[in-house]
Amino acid sequence: MERIIKRETRSSRAVPAVIAAVLVIALCGFALLETALRAFGQPPWLVDPEAAMTLIVGLPGGVRPVLLGVLGAVLVMAGLYFFLNAVLPGRRARHLLWDRRAAVVVDDEVIASALARRARLAANVGPEQVMVVVSRNRVLVNVRPTSGVPLRSDAMLAAVNDELRAMGPSPMPEARINVTPEGVIGA
Repeated sequence: MERIIKRETRSSRAVPAVIAAVLVIALCGFALLETALRAFGQPPWLVDPEAAMTLIVGLPGGVRPVLLGVLGAVLVMAGLYFFLNAVLPGRRARHLLWDRRAAVVVDDEVIASALARRARLAANVGPEQVMVVVSRNRVLVNVRPTSGVPLRSDAMLAAVNDELRAMGPSPMPEARINVTPEGVIGA
């Protein structure tokens, strides 16, 4: 059960791992091909290994600074991509809802929809006046009130917290209400 929950709540690192493996295999295969061609006295396929090593050792001489800068930026971006994929948690936008018999994995959008409905009913506003954003540890409820009709943000917060407690998502996010100063006309 734990393995299934982990697989459903965390993103896979398979794509970056396959990309890195293919790049390393291609580079090693190319180096092996060129070295074997040189060992058998054949002309190089693309680049002579000895000429390539001489060029690399002689850097930055003979190469335009703009080309070196672009190459360096591309290498830094590729390295940053692989580094961040390795270090960051890779969490999907999902929460767990525990039951006695099973663990249910729910998208944050579903939780946001339920909380928006509950906040809308508590505020007595239309569906287009409430927007909810759910993240791992926070729920932000943005409400645009109807002009001339006061809102009780404490009642909305209590309704949203009641709905969260009834759902029981893990980890339990903290709810906040944000009432915009501009209202809409009519309801």
